[in-house]
Amino acid sequence: MITKNENIRNIAIIAHVDHGKTTLVDGLFKQSGVFRKDMGDRVMDSGAIERERGITINAKNCAIHWKGVKINIIDTPGHADFGGEVERGLSMVDGVVLLVDAAEGPLPQTRFVLEKALAKKLAPIIVINKVDRQDARAAEVLDEVFDLLLELNPDERMLEVPVFYAIGRDGSCGTAPDKLDGNLHALLDKIVEYIPAPEYDDGEPFQMLVSDLSYSDFLGRLAIGKVINGSANTNDALVCIEDGGVHRPLRVTRLQSYDGPTFHDTNSVEPGDIIVLAGLDNVSIGDTICNRDFPKALPRITVDEPTVSMLFAKNISPLAGKEGKIVTSAKIWERLQREALRNVSIRVEKNPDDTFTVKGRGEFQMAIIIEQMRREGFELCVGRPRIIFHFDEAGHKLEPVEYLQIDCPEEYSGTVMDKLSRRKGQMRDITYTVGNRVKMKFEIPARGLIGYRDEFLTDTRGFGIMNSWLKGYEPYKGDFPDRFSGSLVCDRAGEAVAYALWQLEDRGRLFVVPGDPVYEGQIVGERNRDIDLLLNPTRTKKLTNLRASGKDEAVTLTPILPMSLEQAIQFIKDDELVEVTPRSVRMCKKILDGQQRKIFENRGEIPQYLLK
Repeated sequence: MITKNENIRNIAIIAHVDHGKTTLVDGLFKQSGVFRKDMGDRVMDSGAIERERGITINAKNCAIHWKGVKINIIDTPGHADFGGEVERGLSMVDGVVLLVDAAEGPLPQTRFVLEKALAKKLAPIIVINKVDRQDARAAEVLDEVFDLLLELNPDERMLEVPVFYAIGRDGSCGTAPDKLDGNLHALLDKIVEYIPAPEYDDGEPFQMLVSDLSYSDFLGRLAIGKVINGSANTNDALVCIEDGGVHRPLRVTRLQSYDGPTFHDTNSVEPGDIIVLAGLDNVSIGDTICNRDFPKALPRITVDEPTVSMLFAKNISPLAGKEGKIVTSAKIWERLQREALRNVSIRVEKNPDDTFTVKGRGEFQMAIIIEQMRREGFELCVGRPRIIFHFDEAGHKLEPVEYLQIDCPEEYSGTVMDKLSRRKGQMRDITYTVGNRVKMKFEIPARGLIGYRDEFLTDTRGFGIMNSWLKGYEPYKGDFPDRFSGSLVCDRAGEAVAYALWQLEDRGRLFVVPGDPVYEGQIVGERNRDIDLLLNPTRTKKLTNLRASGKDEAVTLTPILPMSLEQAIQFIKDDELVEVTPRSVRMCKKILDGQQRKIFENRGEIPQYLLK
């Protein structure tokens, strides 16, 4: 018999990047009584990279209590590259709070996460946030949200969903932009009233779907998920049903449930709750944990397929091992396997030549993984992001195509249209808005966006906004240049010298400064022509006994801005690598030796590992 657990509500907060999800959760913590002064702000952004960048990378669980009801909350990422985290989080909830900025309105990532929620038939609550912004347009944004809801689910009942206006930073909401209550009580009441209570079959034994994994130094591996049916107690005899139907017996050593941003021990759990099980050695996301006497598997979590792949390898430069602690291929492989275990949208493959292929949703997701590894002490080399192509039954090549939305000042629109047309972008719509700005919508191959984001910011002087989301796979659009400049390649080892760099400045944009160590095959700059150039950045001035007035010229170098990890990944070509260490980001050729590169070039051959 199907029954509801009225003591629990499970919700996810979904939104575009920087629309205020984590700040709103802070307000819910404060007003439900679980907030402490030592927590600080943006409690759910617990990772160092998340706090530095101001974005949510991993979906996180927490719980609050309101009027006798436990509300489990999942704070989800807003970036499309972390869509796997969103899909994993949505598997545990019965409703969503859709947060939209009162000025920016629903953006592509808003559409992406909302489409996933409506596909699972989750009940939505709309919150128009940041209504105190000077450029807020709450009424227009609400119309845009309703248009989006009807587009994704053409049902008139979508117009009856609850709507709130809020200032998440102040912890205030209300039913009108100019009538805020000074608290979030109305939103909490509506969550309890409107979001369905979790349903379960009281005739079924214990079943739990593993939706997340964690690790504790004291308890070992932790399995996190929603109890679908039944209940469990500490030391119950359970079984884990893995992919393929394999049964693995286990005994739970500790049961825990969420209270605020952390969890605490409990002796038993009830259906519909989100819990943490300790004492499981071999468990994966998507497994079912159930009663040993009544094993019954639940449908596994499914996520969209990866669209981008990158080559990972040990550091091949002569400087390897000087800045990092972990440098071997075996350790890199172990780390990537751990990442794939916890991140359902990542796939890792081992190649015959001791390199690894990592497949994911986008270059930004890859950059975050690399950044986490370098902070853990790894040294490694990574290749250029490559699009994963599909083939239909007739053998025709298919590639991922994305919807691209551009918002920029009108004066830069011509440059943007020209650059995107070279990358096979097709304009679908253009709208002129207030403030001499223009909104343009394109359809463009996903490979056309690799390396373009930084170029776009330069072309629009930092005033442009670019967002994209996957449309689907379409026939291959044809070749186009991925970069219109060559590389300045060092031809020997040594240290960069100011005099040599000063002489080379007219060749292009340099990436090194005097005193930097360089080696043969390292990329030390971007050439102002479309072919590579070998050069010597270690050359010193010849010394003589003759001195004359005006003979010695002052060496004044143009200041350079160090290239970030994301910029380096977007800059390199297919025959180049990014060398990543805890202290440095360098670029080099896949074949460091200039003579070997020349031999392959003359033969017209490409080494096999260059094709990965």
